[in-house]
Amino acid sequence: MNKKVLIVDDDPRNIFALKLTLKARGYAVESCTIAQEALEILKSNPKFSVVLMDMMMPGIDGYEAVKMIRNTQEIKHVPVIAVTAQAMPEDRQKCMEAGADDYISKPIDVDLLITAIEKLS
Repeated sequence: MNKKVLIVDDDPRNIFALKLTLKARGYAVESCTIAQEALEILKSNPKFSVVLMDMMMPGIDGYEAVKMIRNTQEIKHVPVIAVTAQAMPEDRQKCMEAGADDYISKPIDVDLLITAIEKLS
């Protein structure tokens, strides 16, 4: 498959569950717990198929991180799926306005997530 996913989430339990799920389906997975580290990872290796970005993180939140990705020439092409516990229609719109390519709410429906990844990568 050779698709590479970057998971950005401040909760290690979410990272663990997503990594397990995605690796079992053949994806290569990297992760980090803060947005600034995600930007550094992407800049050093912009060949990720997709980023799963938690939107509610301390410090630089996912909204700001997605905007930073979109404003950085060498990584602005990388698809971003917003992952959030906020599930109101206005939350989806806010994610899309920040520059996310798609939106998945928690708890994550794995089939929807895989469909979104495949659609974008």
